[in-house]
Amino acid sequence: MAGIKIKRNDTVEVIAGKDKGKRGRVLRVIADKQRVLVEHVGMIKKHLKPNPQRNIQGGIAEQEAPIHISNVMLVDGEGNKTRVASRVEGDKKVRVSKVSGNAIPEKKK
Repeated sequence: MAGIKIKRNDTVEVIAGKDKGKRGRVLRVIADKQRVLVEHVGMIKKHLKPNPQRNIQGGIAEQEAPIHISNVMLVDGEGNKTRVASRVEGDKKVRVSKVSGNAIPEKKK
């Protein structure tokens, strides 16, 4: 199994499923299940019981559902969907866009 090349805070585009074409930021990577949580993509409704100890109101809340990693593609700095390669520059290993050949910048919070 190859390593996961998508990281937290990357921008991705959904390439399959009901939300095909939507772009969003990766909120979480679940590596052992090969899934990602993408902001405002794959929204589901979750029924919550009220819990006064945790200050939870209760009711129906919307949240993101995990999407399989094969159904998303990374968006590089130029806004193109791309596959990801890696290259060693100096003493660091960087991710590289297969489309443009440019390094994909690391995003900070």
